[in-house]
Amino acid sequence: MQNSTPRQAFIYLLGNTRPQAMAWVQGGEAAPELSGLVRFYETPYGGTLVEAEIFGLPNINLPNASNFYAMHIHSGSGCEDHFTKLGGHYNPTNRPHPEHAGDLIPLLGNQGYAWTAFYDKRVRIQDIIGNYVVIHAHPDDFTTQPSGNSGSMIACGEIRWE
Repeated sequence: MQNSTPRQAFIYLLGNTRPQAMAWVQGGEAAPELSGLVRFYETPYGGTLVEAEIFGLPNINLPNASNFYAMHIHSGSGCEDHFTKLGGHYNPTNRPHPEHAGDLIPLLGNQGYAWTAFYDKRVRIQDIIGNYVVIHAHPDDFTTQPSGNSGSMIACGEIRWE
């Protein structure tokens, strides 16, 4: 792709290649209808392209409802037992919030559906395998330590090689 911009490369990746890793996210007790897929693509720019498509977010039945939800990568050992086996944000460089490698951009849910794609140079796919994508009940305030006051965990999925 000679003389292409990053956007053109990202569009090509999303439309013509398979992700290197994925997390199938499923809602817990507070949001049992919630499910979706978060895909991770290597880029020619040294970072990771992240694409998320989520269904069944809260407020799905409220006409014209739009709500923000925090989305993070967490450490831990599983999504079972009401997410009690999850640890804090993935933070290999021990940075303050919101500079953790696990701090992702928020989801904007529109009547229960959200789609987003973004480029993140802080995340390397090989380093996040075995960690968990978590969706929270509220938006991240990007200030409160250590995790942004984003409310309870409502969905979780393990990041696995594709």
